[in-house]
Amino acid sequence: MGIFPMADSRTDTELHWIDPKLRGVLPLDTFHIPRSLKKTLKRGTFEMRVDTAFAQVIGLCAESKETREDTWINDTIIELFTELHERGFAHSVESWFDGVLVGGLYGLALGRAFFGESMFSRATDASKVALVDLVARLKRGGFTLLDTQFVTEHLTQFGVTEIPRRDYHKRLQRAIAEPARFVTEAVDWEEALMG
Repeated sequence: MGIFPMADSRTDTELHWIDPKLRGVLPLDTFHIPRSLKKTLKRGTFEMRVDTAFAQVIGLCAESKETREDTWINDTIIELFTELHERGFAHSVESWFDGVLVGGLYGLALGRAFFGESMFSRATDASKVALVDLVARLKRGGFTLLDTQFVTEHLTQFGVTEIPRRDYHKRLQRAIAEPARFVTEAVDWEEALMG
């Protein structure tokens, strides 16, 4: 339907359904990797994993931090997305360094659409590398839509765009009408994105 849940705060017990007039989408075919990030990717600084620590990822996305005292992820969202993960619809992409989870993201896969919900980082470039890894997986699996909900400064460097609600809903209907496969095995980002 094109709506997504948010809470007013971490302690809010209610959910609000959001359908913004302008929607952030990250075009998979024109996904841009900044030059400095390519260097990090080529060094292989992080070990990438998928769905090995979903509860940890969503929990870290929900934590407050210096730059953000509160978050829109409440206990209800955590419970619902954990259940969606257990049913095979919600996924986490994780950046690990020396056996420690240092960055990642989670989202929901339906048809050929992936809805990026949130990301976190505890090390330089950890969440960015997770995003690159996600896009490589989506391209490899036949996805056509990566919904970022909103446009953020963080996402603009990757080529995120804003489209009107009506256009988004058309893209969404086409994307969820066809199947795709969320790739969980290792993916070579260079081969998937540059080849």
